[in-house]
Amino acid sequence: MARELYVGVMSGTSLDGVDTVLVAFEAEQTSRPELLATDAFPMPDSLKAALLDVCIGQATNLKQIGQLDHQLGHLFADAVNQLLEKAGVEVSEITAVGNHGQTVFHQPDGDYPFTMQLGDANIVAAKTGITTVADFRRKDMALGGQGAPLVPAFHKGLFSMQASTTVVLNIGGIANISVLRHEQPVLGYDTGPGNMLMDAWVYLHHGQKYDKDGAFAASGTVNQPLLDKLMADPYLSRPYPKSTGREYYNLPWLEAQLNGMGEAVSEQDVQATLLQFTAQTIADQVAPFAQGDHPQLLVCGGGVNNPLLMQRLAELLPSWSVGNTRDAGIDPDYMEAMAFAWLARQRIHGQPSNVPEVTGASALASLGVIYPA
Repeated sequence: MARELYVGVMSGTSLDGVDTVLVAFEAEQTSRPELLATDAFPMPDSLKAALLDVCIGQATNLKQIGQLDHQLGHLFADAVNQLLEKAGVEVSEITAVGNHGQTVFHQPDGDYPFTMQLGDANIVAAKTGITTVADFRRKDMALGGQGAPLVPAFHKGLFSMQASTTVVLNIGGIANISVLRHEQPVLGYDTGPGNMLMDAWVYLHHGQKYDKDGAFAASGTVNQPLLDKLMADPYLSRPYPKSTGREYYNLPWLEAQLNGMGEAVSEQDVQATLLQFTAQTIADQVAPFAQGDHPQLLVCGGGVNNPLLMQRLAELLPSWSVGNTRDAGIDPDYMEAMAFAWLARQRIHGQPSNVPEVTGASALASLGVIYPA
């Protein structure tokens, strides 16, 4: 197997656009993948609004779901084509596209566990002319797993096991961790909200898609009674493996917490408390995994660009080295998109791509469904 090129496509729970990457993989599994090109493709506001309605459980119908699936298929295909044009790479040079799709509902527990990602991969394969791999999560769930998180398998091969713990933290809409410890199984799970609640609150009050540099949060003060109430959420104390999403943590969830407060909390104090909530829930989960003299936390995802959030993490984890994955040679804004390029490669070659210790699946599996060009 010679050097191969793959495209990774990721649209996360933040719904802030589509990340695409062009990644080269060498035949040797020990060789680190090379990130050749990146691009960010915007999501139309009307499409984002329609997706948000579905994600938080508002009434929908099969016609709307089908139309969203179709629209997203074209969106992802256009994002791939723009990346290749930007990179000056021919379609014939690409082995496959790894397309995560847009998660609209994730329910890994209960009598009927399921996860739903929209974005018709048939359209992506047809419009790009490239074999596309999609539907990565449901095979893991069919084997009794959570279907998430999937990136720890990628992190396991990307970062070498050190004498001290390395935790890779992705702060997207939801925050998730990969725990890498010397001679121990890889662990990983969703710790709770990442940017999701902060983004929803700043958009509600200021029409901004996110709190740039944490400025809105910095203008307020943490409200301890509200923080205590948020920290009492039952998801946080559940044992792993576990995963969650926008269908659970959303604006109606936050408003329900606020409605139960004895007195009103100012909008800026709510934002400050939400930032502390994200930082505290992450730190509480990371701290027990410390091993060795120099544990490190490597952060990726949109949250890495919030300096106040990064500062709080460092304050809450004083014995840890807190940085971002760029310190280890991986662009923190495109880590997840790279992971889905890797997942596509694993599927094309029939190689395992889940970690049962992480997801709770009963067996290793090569995840994803192949849609030929």
